[in-house]
Amino acid sequence: MQPVEFMTSMLTTSLRGLAGISAEPAAVTPKRLLQLYDIEGCPYCRLVREALTELNLDAEIYPCPKNGVRFRPEVARRGGKQQFPYLVDPNTGVALYESLDIIAYLYQTYGGRELPAKWRRGDWQKLGSMIAGLPRAGRGMFRKRARPRSAAPAPDRQLPELYSFEASPFARRVRETLCELEVAYVLRNCGRNRLLEWVPPALRELARLPCDSVLANRRALNEREGRVSIPYLYDPDNGRSLFESDAIIRYLRQRYGR
Repeated sequence: MQPVEFMTSMLTTSLRGLAGISAEPAAVTPKRLLQLYDIEGCPYCRLVREALTELNLDAEIYPCPKNGVRFRPEVARRGGKQQFPYLVDPNTGVALYESLDIIAYLYQTYGGRELPAKWRRGDWQKLGSMIAGLPRAGRGMFRKRARPRSAAPAPDRQLPELYSFEASPFARRVRETLCELEVAYVLRNCGRNRLLEWVPPALRELARLPCDSVLANRRALNEREGRVSIPYLYDPDNGRSLFESDAIIRYLRQRYGR
């Protein structure tokens, strides 16, 4: 990763006070994946993704960058306007605009605990997220031309799966690319729940520290690959799996970019 890319992405993480890292699994796991119509660089969408990480909830992400042609019309059809974020819960039939309303819904429906105090100070969270996005200078906000294959997937095609947590400066770059190419994907949240999970992957592997996470996605990733490192992309459409943000971004641009 180029130094400027790392520094600006890390600055965004720091300006959010490391929000979107720690995870405490929700009391209830949705039977069907939540659907989030999202713009990666949008400060309001960022708040919802932070809450998803905090609750360790997975979701299908449908990127809707500015000038996007794939999913923005669908949001207007379903909700009446192109406004983001837009959450659809196929488990309850609920559909919501407004980031703070979505977060309150997630905690009430799945969290099993009181809405954290920080989310009750919504205007401050919105302002903080707007400031945090400035270093990325619009990355993950605008559509880039993509091949036809990145249009709505065929019924028999499975979406790529991205193992990520919101504050990861490396995963952020991958999510920005997915958004710019309008590639829908399944977000597998892998926040941190235990002290050892804060140890960098290379040091964990060097010290042969076991993966004893209570988080299902971290356990699943370790069982699949023998290690836990974020980001990780698995594309079931062709069986490809990759670690490392630069390698993932190259793959996405080759497969979906024009």
